[in-house]
Amino acid sequence: MALRFSPHYPVIIGSREEEKAETCCRVCEDILEQRGLCCMLAGCTNQEAIDASDMVILAIPFRFLVSTLEELHGLEGKVVITPVNPIHRTEFFSFAPPPEGSAAMLVKKLLPPDAKVCAAFNNIAANRWQALDEPLEYSVAVCGDDEEAKRMVMDLAASVPHLEPLDAGPLAAASMVESLTPLLLTIGKYNRMKDVGVRFR
Repeated sequence: MALRFSPHYPVIIGSREEEKAETCCRVCEDILEQRGLCCMLAGCTNQEAIDASDMVILAIPFRFLVSTLEELHGLEGKVVITPVNPIHRTEFFSFAPPPEGSAAMLVKKLLPPDAKVCAAFNNIAANRWQALDEPLEYSVAVCGDDEEAKRMVMDLAASVPHLEPLDAGPLAAASMVESLTPLLLTIGKYNRMKDVGVRFR
């Protein structure tokens, strides 16, 4: 995601280990510079990233969601984007939501009441973000209860060529968006397709 967004916006990559975040930034900078693209990247701890940002993307696996958020503070009033999908894998992939109904609703429960939580980017595979020679010709369903925050997230998505942001309703609807991802993974597995995505027409 940093590869796609940093030519347009200042991006701060956070990690529990600051050195890991800084290494990630250097790798991204090298890739983009080889393509003649300028970028705005910085690496730091997760908490420092939150302190310096107005918009936060929780690009972490579901199993680390609670432990990560419990360590952090200062998210009051910020736009918080969750692309997190709770998935269980057996012979196929299935939606495995927490008691709150979705990862997005769990995030809302864990954060301060004035944090502006939106679900977005749930259905785009990580490999697609990295494949810079391939356009991201996908729809981005955006759920949220704060209309201004939702518009900001949709504008962020629209900054990436070919991405099509769509208003997918309130945050409570995020369960439908998150549940698409295990379906896409299962379709990919049984049809030998890589990084299946969606485009609504």
